[in-house]
Amino acid sequence: MSGGRRRRLLRARLFVDSCNTEKPYDFPMTTRAIFFPFDLFGSPGTKAGAEMLADAFGEMLADNRREKGATRARAYAGKVRFEEITFDTISDYADWQNLARSRVRRALEKNEFLLWVTGNHLGVLPVYQEITQAAKKTLVVQLDAHLDIHHFADCTKEPSHGNFLLHCDGPLPPLVNAGHRDLLLPPDYVGRYYRAAFAAADLAVDPGPALDAIRRAVEGAKRVFLDIDCDVFDPAFFPAVAQPVPFGLGPQQVLRLLDAAWVPSVAGVLVSEFDPGRDRNDQSLAALVWLLEYLLLRRYE
Repeated sequence: MSGGRRRRLLRARLFVDSCNTEKPYDFPMTTRAIFFPFDLFGSPGTKAGAEMLADAFGEMLADNRREKGATRARAYAGKVRFEEITFDTISDYADWQNLARSRVRRALEKNEFLLWVTGNHLGVLPVYQEITQAAKKTLVVQLDAHLDIHHFADCTKEPSHGNFLLHCDGPLPPLVNAGHRDLLLPPDYVGRYYRAAFAAADLAVDPGPALDAIRRAVEGAKRVFLDIDCDVFDPAFFPAVAQPVPFGLGPQQVLRLLDAAWVPSVAGVLVSEFDPGRDRNDQSLAALVWLLEYLLLRRYE
């Protein structure tokens, strides 16, 4: 082999090696799916929702393993680690935050993609607290009918699914909300906790500014988490929530927002507030299972 050709091959090999090692994002290859059916301090039916989703998700994985024909699910086959935490007795709730934080911390330390399914929205508080402790700054894009900073006279001052952002241990991660229907919270108060908040009414008139703002926010973030509270959907499309709020988002709007927020640095998805006792013919359950598999395919295909 001539010296010139040897040098060209060596340069090519070095180029391939650099492409394989110097990645703009540290891509998590394994997904840790944790089902955490916590439902105290609001929305008691959501415990059953997290448990039902765990069953349906486990069934989906089992069906995919049994399939012999070609299927897109092979993209994530063998990459999902399934875990279910149980709350069978009162004592199981005693140390719920530390229990949750330890599981979240383990997933972050192993650089796993985190799928966290909880009962009521308060169950994501330990995730927020852990990601604020991590060295990598994390943006949270929150799809939720409520801005969870309620402080009105009829709201409890104790942690609840309506005010848990006021009880974060340490600073909150940067937050962007889309889809809220809060009418009474003043903008200056909202601005203390949210980088931006886009009401469902504004999205109905013109979603462009919200989609553009979300794209800009996620492109500049080192890591992104998506927090989906099921009540972001309009009750006509998703009846299975304990606190339904009218004039919500349709499924296509939710998909557009998720698409705008989806970048390689998305490292986790949080799902909460599914109450199967209010479902109609498993309409909401089917929507969530479809959405979870859709997100897995986006991650791995």
